[in-house]
Amino acid sequence: MEIAEKIAGLKKEVNAVILAHNYQPAEIQDIADFCGDSLELSLRAQKTQADVIVFCGVRFMAETAKIISPSKTVLIPRESAGCPLADKISVLDLRRLKKEYPKAVVLCYVNSSAEIKAESDYCCTSANAVGMVRHIGSGGKEIIFIPDKNLANYAKKASGYNNIIIWQGSCPVHQEKIKSEDVRKKKEEFPNALVLAHPECQQDVLDLADEVLSTSGMGKYVQRSSAEEFIIATEEGMVYRLQKDNPNKKFYSVSSSAVCEDMKKIDLNALVSSLEKQQYEIQLAPQIIQKASKSIYRMLQIH
Repeated sequence: MEIAEKIAGLKKEVNAVILAHNYQPAEIQDIADFCGDSLELSLRAQKTQADVIVFCGVRFMAETAKIISPSKTVLIPRESAGCPLADKISVLDLRRLKKEYPKAVVLCYVNSSAEIKAESDYCCTSANAVGMVRHIGSGGKEIIFIPDKNLANYAKKASGYNNIIIWQGSCPVHQEKIKSEDVRKKKEEFPNALVLAHPECQQDVLDLADEVLSTSGMGKYVQRSSAEEFIIATEEGMVYRLQKDNPNKKFYSVSSSAVCEDMKKIDLNALVSSLEKQQYEIQLAPQIIQKASKSIYRMLQIH
């Protein structure tokens, strides 16, 4: 039996839906029921009639799906698929910050653990970070923005709101593997291509971009754009997604090294094992789900 047929049979047997992040390997994107960014997929999980959600991404994404859909079984095919950015801040770190700035509002990027979300007032995504800063800032409140410094600095600059305490975490792929010199080389190689950059990139990369967008934003922008070539400054898996959705356009990854190893841990065999053995299930304490859901739903009420 072909592995695709086996997966289809297992899905039907346990009433499962497969969700894949835009950075996942091509074979996973191809077999998934839905592809998207982390929040898109969590909202999709909330609406599904499936009993089992197999989240092909990294742990914080599967946790977010569990927080939004606590009654469903949420599986991640590789237990070790974590996020170095999410690991850049601990609950103790955040509690110390809150004690130091007792009047500040905590805004956490969705790329954070369930425990961090439970300690936060609001959540945000790369797509709505600017809007969330503007909303909170309209009341003149001080903001603790965690854990990504590049996204925080981008939101600060784009919103014009400066009263922000920025935690100095970053994504290793966007911080270390996507450089301004990479962008310049690609622009020389493809002079007609537009540069689309993720806001987790450093400022000197963003300065060279035609548009700064989340992965979902990139997908929407490309579909609307009359341009035919694009240089993509984010994890290289996004190029496959864009090319698949827009076969008549051309896409170039800004760097062949822009690869998230954790995002590439899930393959078809791991997916089969997850469905067969119902592994690895995301388990969160009820009080963590209750507290973390508040920061997410406050965001959703605004955006």
